[in-house]
Amino acid sequence: MPDAPSPKDAAEAALLAESRDTVLSYADLCTAGSEAAARLAAEALDHGLREVRAAEATAAARGSARHPSRLPRVPLLLTAVRTTAAAWEEAGQGHELDGDLRRWLHSDRAARYAGPPPGRPLALRGLRDMQAADAELLWLADVEALPTAVVARRLGLDPATVSDELAQVREVFRDRCRRGHVDAPPSAGCRAYARLLDAVTRSPGADIPDDLSDHLTTCPDCAEAAACLRPHGTGLPAALASGVLGWGGHAYLERRRRAAEARLAAGRPGPADDGPADAAPDGTRRARLVRASLLATAVLVSLLALTVSLMPFGATAEDAAAPADTVDGRAATVPSPPSTPPPSPAGPEAPPETPPAASTGTDATPATPATSAASAWSADPDPDPEPQGTATPTAPTGAPPAAAPVAGCTVRYDLAGQWPDGFQAAVSVTTADALDSWQVAWTFPDGQRVDRMWDASHTQDGSRVTATAADYNRSVPAGATLTFGFLATWHDENTPPHDFTLNGRDCA
Repeated sequence: MPDAPSPKDAAEAALLAESRDTVLSYADLCTAGSEAAARLAAEALDHGLREVRAAEATAAARGSARHPSRLPRVPLLLTAVRTTAAAWEEAGQGHELDGDLRRWLHSDRAARYAGPPPGRPLALRGLRDMQAADAELLWLADVEALPTAVVARRLGLDPATVSDELAQVREVFRDRCRRGHVDAPPSAGCRAYARLLDAVTRSPGADIPDDLSDHLTTCPDCAEAAACLRPHGTGLPAALASGVLGWGGHAYLERRRRAAEARLAAGRPGPADDGPADAAPDGTRRARLVRASLLATAVLVSLLALTVSLMPFGATAEDAAAPADTVDGRAATVPSPPSTPPPSPAGPEAPPETPPAASTGTDATPATPATSAASAWSADPDPDPEPQGTATPTAPTGAPPAAAPVAGCTVRYDLAGQWPDGFQAAVSVTTADALDSWQVAWTFPDGQRVDRMWDASHTQDGSRVTATAADYNRSVPAGATLTFGFLATWHDENTPPHDFTLNGRDCA
């Protein structure tokens, strides 16, 4: 990446180190290639750092007066990517930007960010109206998906109380959004639902009345407010990312979540710039070494005892150490396949003790299992791995892949979150028979379009969408569930899809 701007002090140096990967991640979404992404990120960092300096100078000049309305540092640097991309479009460099972003820049949705403050997204107004430190805490925890311990270290907070502070900050954000929407609804038609929306969203388990639910499907402003007014769940991070970034906000959010999952799978709770593991005090390191030594000794003793207990009577240690078949020095027992399929519902291709990564259950929020995340990032030299690229791989065309015959399948479709022009959903398919590979297809009734998909690749022909297995989750044992998720756009209506099939066979 081109050289970033020179920091003027240690605080700016730390900000650039923490934000460089974050800015590059969003710049990669906004551009048509990695080289353009690096240049866009460098220009945005330079532009954003000047904005940070100007905002801090204004705050210092006001002293103890009311804080200025501004974004915290990380979202401010990210919005600099969007404004720099808009400058590229105006300067004739639009061919280096993502095509969808170029169309968005010329739409009414982009105009909201340049118009009067009352017309801007509610989440953006709510975040700007908070104290900078509170807004920074909310963004790092909910959008960047950093562990609370890492957030506490970055912001100089007490790790023991940061979770309580985060809960209070979420309530503050909710209050700002409530005042922005409930006390001044955008239209007369929303006034009848404003107070009801406030009451319903206060309780996580409250049911939404049918008339309010119908109103939310047709009113983008109230749907946006509903996401902001729920302090818990997936709606708040999505509202923040979409409201502050505008285009690509939800795809960026998914990237940060995947990066967090990859770090956890690699045994690192936070990005590499949060400090090396050996930064602990000497006493702490010595205690860790002692515990590690004791644990290693216990494991060796247990393995020795297990080996002795498994030796047949009269056998020697040499006999036990030389089995007929070995793989990488370990005993390998290869059972003979049964002549007839066993009566177990798992079928002749029953899985090992641990099911494949694709069997993730039917939770509404799509997630990448730790096992698949580890395999996806183990060979990546990037210290803060996360998916790159601007598009989902295109699924191969032609007939469905060869697989075991599908005797029956059931589908669960979960709407994880919805906002004025898009939504996130998960599809879970339980198959009766084992599969060597799979394709799941469905039909959207209202012209919805899938933008990005994880744990599968996709193609769309009109209203018909086809999701094809990834390399790591092709095999599905009998009775297991395959799961994948996606981001999509909608207009006017967002009716759930129908006509689900698995490898060409109808599913319930």
